Amino acid sequence: MDRETWIIIGVAVAIVGIVTLIGAIKLGKRLFVTKRMLGELGTGGKVAFWGALIYTILPVDLLPDPIYLDDMGVLALALMYLTNLLRKRRGGKLLPGPRGKSATKHDTPR
Repeated sequence: MDRETWIIIGVAVAIVGIVTLIGAIKLGKRLFVTKRMLGELGTGGKVAFWGALIYTILPVDLLPDPIYLDDMGVLALALMYLTNLLRKRRGGKLLPGPRGKSATKHDTPR
């Protein structure tokens, strides 16, 4: 391959890396917000929260670190688990949704 092709490949890899890093940071922030809303996590919540954070920070991954897709998947699974705990704890009461709206799992999109 010539030099121009390698430059194009390098730029494409850098763009994918930056986009997935931003996604992982956003999921990490949401994970912290959900943890704060829960208060006391219990054993399962602590394992999900700290396990996701440790997996994201440690350099040993399924995919190389410039590609954060596996980290995003682990963070998303932990966030779904903590959100489920929050819903159970609140007993189906209204939960804060995106942009200040309230939502429950029974709401349907309009």
